[in-house]
Amino acid sequence: MVENHVEQQYEAQLQGGSDASGVGGYLLHRAKPHLPPWLCAGGIGVAGVLGNLTWGNSAAAGVGLTLASIALTGVTWWAGKTTSAQRRLHSAITVAGGSAWVTAAALAGPTAGPLGDLYLMGAPALAVSWNIRAVLRRSTDGAAAGSDSGLLEKIGLAKAQIGRTTVEPNRVTAKMALEPGEQTNEDVTKSLARLASALDLPTSAVRYLPSADSARRGELVIVPEDMLTQPADWPGPSSLGASIAEPLVIGRYDDGAPLQIWLPGDPEIKRNATHLLIAGMTGSGKGDLALDLLLEILSRNDVLVWLSDPKMFQDFRDLLPGIDWAAEGGTPTEVMVEALREVIPARTRWLGQHGYRQWIPEAAQQQTSRDHTCRPDGRACGCPGMPFLIGWMEEAASTLRLMGDDAFTGISQEARSAGVSLIVSLQRPSYDQMSTSTRASLPSVVSLGCDPRDEGFCLPDSVLDAGAHPGAWGNRKPGYCYVVSPGIPEERYPSPARTFAVPHSAADEIAALAEWAQHHGAHADPVTAGAARSVAGNAYAGRPAPGSTTPAPAPQPAGGRQEEDDMQEAEYAGPLIDPEDANIDPEAELPSGEPGDDTPMWESPGYKPSPDEARELLARALAEFEYAGQMIVGPKDFTDWCDRHNLSRPWVSARLKEAAQDGRLAPTNATGRWRIVPIPVAA
Repeated sequence: MVENHVEQQYEAQLQGGSDASGVGGYLLHRAKPHLPPWLCAGGIGVAGVLGNLTWGNSAAAGVGLTLASIALTGVTWWAGKTTSAQRRLHSAITVAGGSAWVTAAALAGPTAGPLGDLYLMGAPALAVSWNIRAVLRRSTDGAAAGSDSGLLEKIGLAKAQIGRTTVEPNRVTAKMALEPGEQTNEDVTKSLARLASALDLPTSAVRYLPSADSARRGELVIVPEDMLTQPADWPGPSSLGASIAEPLVIGRYDDGAPLQIWLPGDPEIKRNATHLLIAGMTGSGKGDLALDLLLEILSRNDVLVWLSDPKMFQDFRDLLPGIDWAAEGGTPTEVMVEALREVIPARTRWLGQHGYRQWIPEAAQQQTSRDHTCRPDGRACGCPGMPFLIGWMEEAASTLRLMGDDAFTGISQEARSAGVSLIVSLQRPSYDQMSTSTRASLPSVVSLGCDPRDEGFCLPDSVLDAGAHPGAWGNRKPGYCYVVSPGIPEERYPSPARTFAVPHSAADEIAALAEWAQHHGAHADPVTAGAARSVAGNAYAGRPAPGSTTPAPAPQPAGGRQEEDDMQEAEYAGPLIDPEDANIDPEAELPSGEPGDDTPMWESPGYKPSPDEARELLARALAEFEYAGQMIVGPKDFTDWCDRHNLSRPWVSARLKEAAQDGRLAPTNATGRWRIVPIPVAA
């Protein structure tokens, strides 16, 4: 800011008129900004001569001139208190020297004794010193020598120095050095709010990026104009048909730069694969963010999406044709989580057998390279590729309440090396919602507006210290967010961004993209699909076939086939009469009773099956659950079944444990919940 002011003043001086012409005119024109000190030096000489002619023999004038000289020097020192110390001292010395010479010259004569020599040596020296100062003030490195020091003094950093400044469109970055031994980077972070107030900017427009190599150096970043005030609509997929390894563009930063996220790692540039946490209070814009991210993901050709949404796909209904597995909340989500646990080691094993230390785009292609083969003889194996897999847990707080706060811990700790990214979306990622181990395993975060008390749950302390403040938005600025993720420069972490708005008018484009993903997106590889079906059975059917607009049927509870039969009977319009009763007259009197009519033809309602019969009934019930796709069960799922067969829930719990010992059931992460082990189907 100081630099721009000095440059403008300098150019204004240069553009003044000049009557000279030719070389002399050019030299005079370029010398004009440097003439004032020399004119002042000449004026001092003239003042000394005129003073001698007027007061040469006056003692009273000598006293007055001496007092005036002292007063003028004092006023100069007092007036310079708001400037830098160097400028204040330079001005006082100049005024003191000039006024002392004028006083002596007026009393004794300008050529008396050494006065003439002092003038000829001192006046040019002072004039040149001011010329040098003017030149240095135009230097970028010295830009802060003016009003910036006063600004820093106001915010309690008077001894700090502003160094080289870089000016970009809507972004100013200045190097900052603090006083050694007296100030630290922490002092700057505590002063950011006062600095924003001094500049009349919002708090989020000013941030400080400490140097990793110094406790007293960093960069001060100022964004004077909030370019996020007007939301930008979703512009369509950024890279249709590209790899998921390419950046996902979901919005823009406050200086206009694109907001990008990477999920897979890149061993060439040492970028790690990542899981993503999406956090924000109700109304903060999680819906649009989720759509932005899912639309980008589904536009890529080597990725599968498994989506769990307890809100019954309210926001994602149009995207279902492109999603490989969509599960509602509750038991279907339990099945998906258990399937993810089984899929991860299977995928890791495949990647290791084919020479991949982590998932890269080449792993999604057919394996035709000898560098990536599972054959012991070293020849290309030709195995189908393995697409990247994303497990998306929408409204994850509901799932965590159902399965426990560490439901995702194992997945989040092991999935990255298997080419699996976990995306968890919830309002408040506090310790009472998810375990600290799970939170620590989600290194990337998109933090939308939140309660100020929840900022520490959403963003790292270093980002908050640098000026990030999502609590300032709440739900008043939907889509505003901070993003911390591998691949994003660390200086961008405290920079606010805003996701694209997805208007209702984009429904046709969204449906077209889902149809494209359905036809051209990746299909599950045999390893991933096999591991999923080994846990989920019929609950996992893969992406719906082209032409279908819905995912595979949602799991039905046990007894679903009976309900289906009842519906079919209700739809049948003909008379429901057995053929042998067709000739019965409904108006005829019933015959009188005969001996033996009171003997029951079936067991009474209170009949309790024998242990062997009960076990057989339980086996049939498990088969019904498996057929319906409900692969996670517990005693509560057998409530109606117990009532029908006059059995207690403790008896069912004991039989479930026996089934687990027989290998028909497997334990899950939740106490009292069991996973049905599918019965192998003969080839």
